[in-house]
Amino acid sequence: MPNVDMSVTLAGMTMKNPICVASGTYGFGREYGQFYDLSELGGICAKGLTLHRREGNPAPRIAETPMGILNSVGLQNPGVDAFIAEELPFLRQYDVKVIANISGNTPEEYGIMCEKLSEAGVDMIEVNISCPNVKAGGLAYGTRPELAAEVTQVAKAHAGKVPVMVKLSPNVTDITEIARAVEDGGADAVSLINTLRGMRIDVNTHRPILKMNTGGMSGPAVLPVAVRMVWEVSQAVKIPILGMGGVSRGEDAAQLMLAGATAVAVGTAMFADPFAPLKVRDELSHIAAKQGLERVAQLTGGVKPW
Repeated sequence: MPNVDMSVTLAGMTMKNPICVASGTYGFGREYGQFYDLSELGGICAKGLTLHRREGNPAPRIAETPMGILNSVGLQNPGVDAFIAEELPFLRQYDVKVIANISGNTPEEYGIMCEKLSEAGVDMIEVNISCPNVKAGGLAYGTRPELAAEVTQVAKAHAGKVPVMVKLSPNVTDITEIARAVEDGGADAVSLINTLRGMRIDVNTHRPILKMNTGGMSGPAVLPVAVRMVWEVSQAVKIPILGMGGVSRGEDAAQLMLAGATAVAVGTAMFADPFAPLKVRDELSHIAAKQGLERVAQLTGGVKPW
């Protein structure tokens, strides 16, 4: 391996390398842990948690697309208490930062989960604001700046000393507006992008392929959108960014870092290759070494726009 310092610091959380695995693509690490030591990763964004257990949406809930997939899994998870009791002790066996991802229908639910997870000792809390706010008529928190700021403030008020990272939705007119709102609300970092809304239709049955009609699109096809949005957000806020969306190679990760990301998450690529995060890490290291960098962190924000 090249002699490059791969460590990065994201909102006060130091990781041995900038590669995380994206929430919803890695479960709680048990399955992937059969392939390699989870300590090889910089961080694990655990599967999205809700206050209570959820069974998720009816099948079919995953469909392939050119250069990606659509999913409408519906946040199937065991609930935050089960995660703390059963999954967190497993993850704590490894030298890896544990990032808990949470979703709620009311600000109060976010607050309760932040309190529980803070006391349990996770390294960071990732707040998913793509969820519908039942009090606002089902409008997603991430689509309105005032709603995004409100849930961020509640999360911060209940997270204690644990840093709060807000996951931004790309399904908005101006993502920088939401980024500024959560920064003003006290967010320590932002992660982006979440999935893009998409749809596929069976031309023979005339039915949508997904039972919920639409779903979130991820995979290599969304990388250029992610790079553009990370670049825009990095110029709009001062807090650090965890970049994600379509990363399957070291070059992809380098693009997101050059655009302004401090660290990068790998997601859909792991469905084709469980070792994708480690390959991305090693390829990124070689890119940094070839460019004569002592630290991979020197890539962050290095883009030179025309």
